[in-house]
Amino acid sequence: MTSSTDAPRKTAVEKFLAIIERAGNALPHPATLFASMAVLVVVASALADWADLSVTHPSNGTLVEPVNLLTLAGLHRIMTGLVANFVGFAPLGTVLVALIGIGIAEHSGLMQAALRKLLFITPRSLLTPVTVFAGVMSNMASEIGYVLLVPLAGVLFKAAGRHPILGMAAAFAGVSGGYSANLLLGTIDPLLAGLSQEAARLIDPAYVVSPAANYYLMAASTPFVTLMGWWVTEKIVAPRWPDTASVDADDKLEPLSDSERRGLRWAGYALLILTTVTLIGIVPDSGFLRKIGVVGSDSVLQSPLLVGIVAVIFLAGLVLGVAYGVGAGTIKSDNDVIKGMSQQMATLGSYIVLVFFAAQFVAFFNWTNLGMIFAVEGARVVAATGVGPLPLLVQFILLTAFVNLAMGSASAKWALMAPVFVPMFMLLGISPETTQAAYRVGDSCTNIISPMMTYFVLIIAFMQRYEPKAGMGTVISTMLPYSIVFLIGWTTLFSIWYALELPVGPGAPLDYVSPVGG
Repeated sequence: MTSSTDAPRKTAVEKFLAIIERAGNALPHPATLFASMAVLVVVASALADWADLSVTHPSNGTLVEPVNLLTLAGLHRIMTGLVANFVGFAPLGTVLVALIGIGIAEHSGLMQAALRKLLFITPRSLLTPVTVFAGVMSNMASEIGYVLLVPLAGVLFKAAGRHPILGMAAAFAGVSGGYSANLLLGTIDPLLAGLSQEAARLIDPAYVVSPAANYYLMAASTPFVTLMGWWVTEKIVAPRWPDTASVDADDKLEPLSDSERRGLRWAGYALLILTTVTLIGIVPDSGFLRKIGVVGSDSVLQSPLLVGIVAVIFLAGLVLGVAYGVGAGTIKSDNDVIKGMSQQMATLGSYIVLVFFAAQFVAFFNWTNLGMIFAVEGARVVAATGVGPLPLLVQFILLTAFVNLAMGSASAKWALMAPVFVPMFMLLGISPETTQAAYRVGDSCTNIISPMMTYFVLIIAFMQRYEPKAGMGTVISTMLPYSIVFLIGWTTLFSIWYALELPVGPGAPLDYVSPVGG
């Protein structure tokens, strides 16, 4: 007989997510998974080669054949490329360089003081939407939101008496699930546009894809993603991570001291100086931060300010952290600065080990041509359906979302898919800009549940600070509701946008008409 003091019965959704969590946590360590998949790719390349598996590239007619790594030549390539694969893995450098600067800002106390200040001015009821929105907007600074915002959201929510993992989930949903939405252009826009343009020129040699090609749709998606993330956080995820009964003494919010307020003022002055210098360098046509030899808006989009955004983050963390530390008295010598850098690096041991194996897997997969073969076969299946443009684009969104589970990098995946789908869809009357927009919707929605996403293991490490037993299943089960709602909601928004014949960006038509007719 159930007593009134028994815990409330779990809902069907909570039971389902609990099963996913247990199943996911039963999987081996992510590093072991990457190592195992690297071995499987080698074996798969041999099987594909022995089976004479090949496809004809639909854009240029070349024969794409698998490269067998289970050969003497393959063994030599693996051995000689092991170190290069690791040190050349792009996310590794991004994380390390950014965290050196962020470590100074954290060690000096700047982050903690700024968070406490933010809590005093942000109503508790708006903490979730502000966190999701901040995550979405952080994408303009490349992938720094994974490194900076997610752990800060955990601290912020804990200090407000809410579960820190709930805050991390809200931030992660904005940063990764809303990866392509933004009110401003970021580093991903010119990157994807360049790949789309090269693919489009296989059909139309004069075609130009602007970095702002998807701006209208992505800007409109920003408040939409924020609202969806807010609803999922409070209605679905929050019951699994209830508010903390009390705030630890270390996390209790206290009014800022005089020294902390002085440190924030000094950091504010430093920020004002940095902003002024940046504006002087980027606003004038002859600004020193614009790309040399390029005119107009492209000189900004291709500028070292955006391309080298990680260096900007490092410099900002260094300057603001030191300014705060000197003002607040927490930094007294260069030893304190170096200590802040070192402490942050010490937390990345497990991440670096995982990156080593992840880098090998990604490199092996690219070497074998299996990715191109899968993409071409997938394109053939989609094209064979014979449906209209909108249903075809919806299928492409779903295909991208599915492929994203096995290949996390947005740019690498688009470099693989664009040469196949952009020309094919142009022949069906769909513009490259529209195809790219559909890709970005599908790519974003499943980032948060893809173990192949390069920052996935970092999120696990962040969550383990508060839940030591947290693993891959914890992250997937927590983020799955966001992924489902985002995919349904964002696909619906895209469909309505297309049905209303709204341009996805300035000068970016929905349809493609060949300049030579036919």
